[in-house]
Amino acid sequence: MIDHKIQKQLIGSCARETTKFVIEELREPVERFLGLAQVADTTSLTLKEAIQTLLMKYQLPISKLRGQGYDSASNMKGHVNGLKKLIMEDSPSAYYVHCLAYQLQLTLVAVAKENIDCKWFFGHLVDLLNVLGMSCKKICMLHVAQAEYMIEALKQGEIEAGQGLNQEMGLARPGDTRWRSHYKTVMHVMSLYPSIMKVLFRLGKESNSAEALGAQTMLEVFKSFLFVFMLHLMNEIFGYTSDLSNALQKSDQDIVNAVDLLEFTKVQLQVLREDDGWNEFLEKSLLFV
Repeated sequence: MIDHKIQKQLIGSCARETTKFVIEELREPVERFLGLAQVADTTSLTLKEAIQTLLMKYQLPISKLRGQGYDSASNMKGHVNGLKKLIMEDSPSAYYVHCLAYQLQLTLVAVAKENIDCKWFFGHLVDLLNVLGMSCKKICMLHVAQAEYMIEALKQGEIEAGQGLNQEMGLARPGDTRWRSHYKTVMHVMSLYPSIMKVLFRLGKESNSAEALGAQTMLEVFKSFLFVFMLHLMNEIFGYTSDLSNALQKSDQDIVNAVDLLEFTKVQLQVLREDDGWNEFLEKSLLFV
């Protein structure tokens, strides 16, 4: 038989352990935005000092860090003098996790560069941005042409009016390491297609200068079916992968849901390759021309 006093101690101990277990089970990580830090340069040592200063401001020792994550630049994850290594010297438990969504961006860019048609398309896309974005005059011409198009489209009932709709767009140069920059540029070129064509035509008629000849050459490429086809294809593919990437960047994303999203994206791409999906896509490209 167990003594009543010992029995009470055991029950009390079990109750405390159970309560502790329940409390620990209910705990969830809470994210807090500490602030932005301005740095004189982006060397790993400067970045580490900026992080330490910010943490010390809130009495958070760097030795208590339990994780770090960023892109694959050498100053960030370099094995010799990278920020990752410098932080782990002070806090070995600050395990590094690479941004998987960022890796997906680099993978898409790398694969696209291996395809001849994609290289051709993005090469001419850069040429187009060079022709249109070299002066304030050309940017202004594009804005005026877009305003004229919007007014006419609203009169014809081709587009709807409303708050937040039909916002002014620009043409930013895509960068391999800037997330969604390629997709954003492709979307804007599609939206501004009639206006861009009008501006290229006007630039080509202004004079016989090299700039005008460049605009005429670009106009011929811009009107070609191959360019329009690749524009739609890249918009379609980047649209699928962009949704996946945005989901992967959510802080509350779990591995099971991430795998399901990946499978869904693969299904979308497979449907595009099949007869029905491909014919529908091809028809849309032909109607655009």
